[in-house]
Amino acid sequence: MILSALKILIFFAVVLAITLGAVHLSETGHALRVVYGGVEYSLGPVQALIGLVLLLLVGWLVVKVIGILLAFLRFLLGDETAVNRYFARSRERKGYEALSEGMLAVASGEGRLAQDKAVKAAKFLNKPHLTDLLAAQAAEVAGDRRKAGEVYRRLLSDDRTRFVGIRGLMRQKLDAGETETALKLAEKAYALKPKHAEIQDTLLQLQTRQGDWKGARSVLKDKRKQGQLPQDVHIRRDAVLALKEASEVLAEGNSISAREAAISANRASPDLIPAAVLAARSYIAQNDARNASRVLQKTWSVRPHPSVAATYAEIVPDETPAARLRRFETLIKQNPGDEESKLLKAELLLAAEDFPGARRSLGDLAQKHPTVRSLSILAAVERGEGSDDSVVRGILAKALVASRGPQWVCDKCHNVMADWSPVCDSCGGFDTLTWREPDSATAGAGIVPNGVEMLPLLVGKPAEPVVAPAESIADAPPAKDLGPASDGRAKPQGAVDEIAVVAPGMVPRESDYRKVATVRAEAEPAMTVTDPEPEVVAPKPTPVAAPAEPVRSGLSASSDILPVRPDVEPPEEDERVVGKKY
Repeated sequence: MILSALKILIFFAVVLAITLGAVHLSETGHALRVVYGGVEYSLGPVQALIGLVLLLLVGWLVVKVIGILLAFLRFLLGDETAVNRYFARSRERKGYEALSEGMLAVASGEGRLAQDKAVKAAKFLNKPHLTDLLAAQAAEVAGDRRKAGEVYRRLLSDDRTRFVGIRGLMRQKLDAGETETALKLAEKAYALKPKHAEIQDTLLQLQTRQGDWKGARSVLKDKRKQGQLPQDVHIRRDAVLALKEASEVLAEGNSISAREAAISANRASPDLIPAAVLAARSYIAQNDARNASRVLQKTWSVRPHPSVAATYAEIVPDETPAARLRRFETLIKQNPGDEESKLLKAELLLAAEDFPGARRSLGDLAQKHPTVRSLSILAAVERGEGSDDSVVRGILAKALVASRGPQWVCDKCHNVMADWSPVCDSCGGFDTLTWREPDSATAGAGIVPNGVEMLPLLVGKPAEPVVAPAESIADAPPAKDLGPASDGRAKPQGAVDEIAVVAPGMVPRESDYRKVATVRAEAEPAMTVTDPEPEVVAPKPTPVAAPAEPVRSGLSASSDILPVRPDVEPPEEDERVVGKKY
């Protein structure tokens, strides 16, 4: 700025001097006399002014010619000159044009064109940190992973591009499924730029996949300090990581550290069901039923779950159904309007054989929200109240196509898992499992939730009829119990009582009774010597010969006569033995 002003002042001073000289010559009338080589030249004012301008012009031309000669000489010697700068500017312009065209080709997905432009840009530009980056991206777009890996490794040698190279190699290892190498690269990238959000998320995901819960908690803490994670989300996710860390510590045998971590995770996030279950079981191991009940009741008030109820039952494992029902009233009162509370109470009433109470507790859940569990409970109620088999079978048929109820479902990929886990085994999402009913598109592939496994116990399994062979019926000893029957008459000799085949706690119906063996259908007086031999008629005669085994001497009077088919004559030896006996 100062130099420019000085040049302007000098220019105006020269012009002013020339003007004043010309005015002075014109006023005095004297001519300018110039003597050169013994010759005198007389110049008027105007002529003198023109001569001065020509002299200046010639001097400027001489200076420029000398400058050009010197620049040419420096060019020959290899020094930077205006000629070099001209060609350098031309090459730089072509290189940036190729670089911009290559970036557009990468954005449009033209890999081959992008690679050609990257080669051209590298030829004209002396900036490898830019051209190598374009070459790596172009190779990835073109599908040349080997070339991209080579370029990323070249980027590692420059401090300006080391992070870019590590990140590129990490993404390649992730795509190839090499999670262990990708985890190491992610840790190096995180050390270079700990505030990079993408690297933080990638490192956290890889650490949870590899089970590095301690490292994941450290990264999560850094995200919270940098303001990239809300406080409530941080508390929830940290509790999830602490719970998983506690589970592994418990598996290694350190129960004290696991108990403390589980209790800490439960305090941080009371709605985290696995944390509440693990904390309650740690209290149960210490015989601290009070704190175990308190933890489970608090969790039930926030989010009822069958695992919470199962752990609540573990507090007093050997209690009677009636006592368990009374103890569970405190848990159910924490959230009485929830569907899980109604189903739990109905199951407890079923165990206590209070079928009307179970129906009242179930209400209209089987109609408004039919699930496998609610329909199974309704079938057990109908069975317990003595309904027909057709009614029970109809309800169970509906249960086969009904919804499976709430399950652990991933909010990201809608995958259904049998047990809770901090990471989805399908998409690898962290803390994406929610206890809810899956969508209709994925409900058919779900896992049957807790409680439906009680179906065989509640309804009972069909029993196969027991049929005794003819020989065992004939050779059976007389029944010892000859007391009065249900109608007041004496039980017939040789009859066997009917047995009801039902599940424990169920009320038997007429169709549930099974006969093991029966000799006589009606009561008859004891046989004497004068009684004629009874004629036994088989329902379906078959051409099978009667056994030739002699009559056993140890049989009673009611079992001395063997059943003989009408198409087979009795053996003579048997008749002689019988005649001698009588």
